[in-house]
Amino acid sequence: MQLVSVRLITADVDRLVAFYETVTRTTADRPAPVFAEIVTPGGTLAIGDVATVALFGADSARPAENHSAIVEFRVDDVDAEWERLSAAVDDVVQTPTTMPWGNRSLLMRDPDGNLVNLFTPVGADAIARQAR
Repeated sequence: MQLVSVRLITADVDRLVAFYETVTRTTADRPAPVFAEIVTPGGTLAIGDVATVALFGADSARPAENHSAIVEFRVDDVDAEWERLSAAVDDVVQTPTTMPWGNRSLLMRDPDGNLVNLFTPVGADAIARQAR
């Protein structure tokens, strides 16, 4: 089994795509107006319009109601990313902080309120885990 993507459901695909294009510096693939993919070397973040939910089952997902998942991106230098994004991100939860498990982490919310973590492994154990 291979994890291929994580999909966020939104009522405003264009707004969410613009946010993730800015964060990742990646242009989204847009095969349909109601769907987009941000393809990175480590995986794909899919973004679907609320109208696509009916294809999976009525009311099976609701936009802007995530309270348990964090979308995470490993970056080369989280402090440099903070400098680049600080003026562009409206909701910063935590500026770069070194976590007890050895990652330096920047936590923010996307326009739908989903938590987004940019992190850089800085501790020896964290660096070793990421090398796997």
